[in-house]
Amino acid sequence: MRQDELAPVPGAKKDRKRVGRGDGSGYGTYSGRGSKGQKSRSGYKMRPGFEGGQLPLIKRLPQKRGFTNPFRIEYNLVNIDRLNQFKTGSKVTPEKLVAAGVIKSLRQPVKILGEGDLKHPLSVKANKFSASAKAKIEAAGGKVEEIGHEAKTG
Repeated sequence: MRQDELAPVPGAKKDRKRVGRGDGSGYGTYSGRGSKGQKSRSGYKMRPGFEGGQLPLIKRLPQKRGFTNPFRIEYNLVNIDRLNQFKTGSKVTPEKLVAAGVIKSLRQPVKILGEGDLKHPLSVKANKFSASAKAKIEAAGGKVEEIGHEAKTG
């Protein structure tokens, strides 16, 4: 097969619509534009969102206010009562929380919250602790260690 013998797949190439070339072509007289009206005129262009003079949807909807801070840090939140599944005296780290299925991934930093009670002493490492969580862990005889977290973009 040579390059000059190549042809496109049947139906891949269409002839362009030739308007205004007589009634026999199917696109004569009004050239497929119908009769009269704004859309039939030359130079017709409608701006996006124009609804023929009706109040456009974009103006009918309430205005959105405020903004979303792109630099906010979202945490994996873990309540104290979820830590009761670990053995007494064990070290709880974000990696162990993932292994136990308490959190799904280490993509976000971990914050321990004070909901519930801790039944035995644990050594807990996390990126952040609420004041009540810190108090409850220490009251149970455990240790609290904050790990710094690097800011992740995206």
